[in-house]
Amino acid sequence: MSQESEWYATLIKPSWAPPEWLFGPVWTVLYIVIAVTFSAIAYRFWKGQISFRVFLPFMLNIIFNLSFSPIQFGLRNNWLAAIDIVLVWATLVWALMVIRPLVLWIAYANVPYLLWVSFASILQFSITWLNRA
Repeated sequence: MSQESEWYATLIKPSWAPPEWLFGPVWTVLYIVIAVTFSAIAYRFWKGQISFRVFLPFMLNIIFNLSFSPIQFGLRNNWLAAIDIVLVWATLVWALMVIRPLVLWIAYANVPYLLWVSFASILQFSITWLNRA
């Protein structure tokens, strides 16, 4: 067990928290979806088919998403991780709102990501609150 896993295991979690082993498979599937849809967006941006205004929330979402684990497990900072996950959720909602009228399949493909981040946000806020002392 890594130090990060050991630290996470010591945190108080709500009774409805999923088992730790579930996060890896879920994020693996979601990262495949994210990679495919982000690549499609980046390609359209590169070709001049979409504006920077449409590309920006996807780019920010990737940055905030990839920042979560170093914040949560590297810094071991639940409060900062809670702020970061709000930024992941907000940029994802923004991204889906701007891409939906242009490329519908990308919006639909990211619905599972939105649902998981919504759940993960509630979980993160619960863990942050339960471990506030």
